[in-house]
Amino acid sequence: MKLLTEKIKKRLPALYSSQEQEGPQKFACKFFDPCGSWTWYVLEGDEREDGDWLFYGLVDGFEKEWGYFLLSDLEKVKGPLGLGIERDVYFENEEVAKYA
Repeated sequence: MKLLTEKIKKRLPALYSSQEQEGPQKFACKFFDPCGSWTWYVLEGDEREDGDWLFYGLVDGFEKEWGYFLLSDLEKVKGPLGLGIERDVYFENEEVAKYA
């Protein structure tokens, strides 16, 4: 499964842009581990010079915390059944307040 689609890229705010945004902030997409309990909610992101993507968002793993993560790191993960990280195809612009 392709984690980052062109549709998501187009609606993904640039890093640090939501700091000045008024009103409710919305996540652009959600990634999850189908064999575990980890979930990554993407708020902002930028493409780096090497073609990788740096995201900022909410990571729900051992605990919920805000932070930065790379697309390439998510793509490298292989769970115990050989499954990788997946994108929630039904997740669309959910408000941050609902999850944070």
